[in-house]
Amino acid sequence: MREFVTDVEDPRLADYARLTDMELRTSLESAQGLFIAEGTKVISRAVAAGYPVRSMLLAECRLGDLLALPATGTPVYVVPDQTAERLTGYRVHRGALASFHRKPLPQTAALAATARRVIVLEDLVDHANVGAIFRCAAALGVEAVFLSPRCADPLYRRAVKVSMGAVFAVPYARMTGWYDGLASLRAAGFRLLALTPDPAAVPIGTAVAGQRTALLLGTEGDGLSSRWLHEADQAVRIPMHPGALAAGVDSLNVVAAAAIACHVLAGADQALPGLP
Repeated sequence: MREFVTDVEDPRLADYARLTDMELRTSLESAQGLFIAEGTKVISRAVAAGYPVRSMLLAECRLGDLLALPATGTPVYVVPDQTAERLTGYRVHRGALASFHRKPLPQTAALAATARRVIVLEDLVDHANVGAIFRCAAALGVEAVFLSPRCADPLYRRAVKVSMGAVFAVPYARMTGWYDGLASLRAAGFRLLALTPDPAAVPIGTAVAGQRTALLLGTEGDGLSSRWLHEADQAVRIPMHPGALAAGVDSLNVVAAAAIACHVLAGADQALPGLP
């Protein structure tokens, strides 16, 4: 159902207004239970994951992308190129945009009961980092992601885009509290590994993976809080090359660290008898 719209103030386009205003979008999308996906591939993955479509938006110059979009029976608003830029706040160069309804998140305990290798993010507020970690998780067999209350929204447009839709493939839950947030994971039998650059931590390759392993990751600057480090069963690190410090490198960014650590844990799990 294609509709041509020229007025940037048209209420039918409200879902797509001021997409670059993070503060506005964070409050608006949460209140209205929606999120925005960008690009035909990501939109198709969201549809395949069962997220209900509210509408789609196409700049006139990208009308050819219509053939690549899944048929959903919802409105497809086609707007002049300048209208699209004024509406969203940026040049829409990836083609289509789509607005989706969110789905209810699972409870932490319920999700923990279904997984054996998970990532736990403490207070990561950078949407690009969160999206990239979800992409790593999907690629390396992580079965779930748990977020502390202050973590960035995985369904924020930039997180979705950076993840290339992996946020739709890896189930996640948000903890209701930070102070005792790890309790439900411990109760589910997870071994908590705190990733840190601390030289006193054991190399992650020597940490024997178990039936259930939770990898704790902290913020890019400060890392994990002292409480979560204390709550962990073991602090682990990624060994650095001997010349790294001389080159001014004492740690990896959180996305690279997550990818390496998940790869190591996946290899350890596969080496254990009885595990796939």
